[in-house]
This record gives sequence, structure tokens and C-alpha cells, in this order.
Amino acid sequence: MASSILLSLPFLSPPFQKPKPPNFKPSLSLSQKSISRQFIHSISLTTSIKCTPKIPLLQQWKLLAGTSFGDSDDEETDAFLVGEDSAVFELSSQKLISWVYFAVILGVVLFALNFLWIDNATGFGKYFIDAVESVFQSPELVMLSLTIIFAAVHSGLASFRDVGEKIIGERAFRVLFAGVSLPIAVSTVVYFINHRYDGIQLWQLQSVPGLHQLMWLSSFVSFLFLYPSTFNLLEVAAVDKPKMHLWETGIMRITRHPQMVGQAIWCLAHTIWIGNSVAVAASIGLIGHHLFGVWNGDRRLALRYGDAFETVKKRTSIVPFAAIIDGRQKLPRDYYKEFIRLPYLAVTVVTVGAYFAHPLMQSASFRLHW
Repeated sequence: MASSILLSLPFLSPPFQKPKPPNFKPSLSLSQKSISRQFIHSISLTTSIKCTPKIPLLQQWKLLAGTSFGDSDDEETDAFLVGEDSAVFELSSQKLISWVYFAVILGVVLFALNFLWIDNATGFGKYFIDAVESVFQSPELVMLSLTIIFAAVHSGLASFRDVGEKIIGERAFRVLFAGVSLPIAVSTVVYFINHRYDGIQLWQLQSVPGLHQLMWLSSFVSFLFLYPSTFNLLEVAAVDKPKMHLWETGIMRITRHPQMVGQAIWCLAHTIWIGNSVAVAASIGLIGHHLFGVWNGDRRLALRYGDAFETVKKRTSIVPFAAIIDGRQKLPRDYYKEFIRLPYLAVTVVTVGAYFAHPLMQSASFRLHW
């Protein structure tokens, strides 16, 4: 990751200032710093906010803005955003009919998923697992293979999104994407739940005081790193036309690839807690898939958004907090408000609910005998 370079502004240096006319009277007592900010902002508007080597707006803004933690107001910071504000949910802009469609679609998808894939009497999920198990005998290799298959399908289809949407349209491609990815994801998750205590026990730390609470807290934090597009449920269900978003606020200020970071935290917590070879295999597959997604995601956004993505890339980081620490990312003074939003409240409720529902994963009624 290249460190930021602070460039001096020629129009701020006294030798380059034009002499004032004899009768010059400033109409406002604006500081030179605020005038410069307005000048930069006017450039960003007239150039559609494209940072070219001739006009390094990002470096100029950083020089004027000061440290990485807010000493300027939100309007000045937001004026330089080229991406979208993430996790925004305005109740007043929602249409009841859209959520009715969403509920109907969700019900149809769950019914079809159960009938065509999960149910052992009618679905094909069991045959899929049997086919993988016939090739790989050990649960570790089966777990790793299922993860690799899911990664290939998921990332492969995502890579063809631009072409696919041009051929069949945004909504149809989303249906195709979900229809292929979701069943494999369900099989992978269910296999992990059913076989998480198989394999070779490598360590046993569950009796360590406080470890359970630490692992649960880590898992909870991992869900706060969900990629912002996950919150756009109407787009996920293709009720609204799906879009490839360029997010820039909220969790994106901490890391440009929150899904990868969250998945890594979740995997490490569960691997430490379970401590066997199956958990290690699952973590290797999942983390490897998301590390590939870092490269593939940046590549796809660069193709779609060009200079705008390059601007976001320069002032964000893959490693959490790195861009904030080295000054490339400036947090607004009320940054916490970017997390006090309904989607994050929903994530909190669901995550806490999932914690209390963990005993269900051990019940005979939950187990799917694939």
C-alpha cells in the first residue's frame, strides 16, 4: 500500500499570488484555507470529480484537511465523496408494495430451495454431497472441496456480471446468480454444521476461562463488517434493479473489503474454539476465497467506475484502519452516526438471536443427514 504524498498548493504560496488592485476590498473575511477549499471544490465539480495527475485533488484536500480525525465539518468532508453513502435506510422513501413483493419472493425462494435442494425426499442437495464424498473420503477434503466449488461458482458468476447483465438484464442475471450460488452455499453451511466436530482434534481450549465470551464477541464484530450491498434487500431479491455500488462511508472507511475482514474474524474465532482439522479446512477455504475476492472486487470496480474507484482506492485500505492511521482517510467528527442506522440495528438483533439459537444446531430435528 503506497503511503500518501502531501503536495504543496501553488496558489497558496505568496510568490505566486497576484498583487491586489489598489481599491481591492474583500467582501468576506474568509481565511485563505477556506478559500482554497472552495476553489478545490469548484474544480471537483467542473471535472466530475476526476483526480488526474495534473490536478491531484485528493492530495490537495489532505493537505488542507489536516489530521486523520475530524477537525472539519461533515459538509467539507462529504463534498469530496465520489462514492455512495452506505447503510442508508429512509422509511419515508420505502414503498409498501415493494416489500410485499419481497416477502412473496422470499417465500417462493425458501419453498423452492427446500423442495428442490434441502428435502432429502425431493431435493438434489443430498446427491450433490454424495458426489463430493465419493471423490474425497475425509471430511476435511469434503469441506474444503465444497468451499472451493462455492467460491468458483460465486466469484465466477460475479466476474461475468457486466457481460451477463448486458445479455439478459440486471434482474435476470441476479436470479441466475442466486439460483446457482444459494443451493451450494446452503450445502456447504449444513455440511460444516453436521461435521464441525469430526476430523482430528488439534487443540482443546474450550475450558479456558473467558474464551467463550471472547469468541462470541469476535463473531458478533465480524457481522458488523458485512459488505454494505448486503443491506439492500430489495436489490438482493431483484425487486429493485440490482446495481454494482461504489460505497465510501461507514465500514468502508475502516476497510475497503469488510466482507473479507469479517469472514477472517469469524473463521479465526470458530477455528480457535472448535480446534479440529475440519474447522481448519473450512477456514482455509473461506479466507482464501475472500482474499481472491479482494483482487477480483477491486478489478471489477475499476472496470465499472474508472477514476472514481481509483480515488476511493487511494483514500481507503484493505488492512483495517491503515488508511485512517496514515492520514489518507479522514473521519468526520460524527462518524459514529454512519453506524446508527436501521440495517446495523437489524444485524445486531439477528446476531444476538443467532447466538441464543445455537443450541438448535445440536438438536436432532435440525440436522440434515447429507
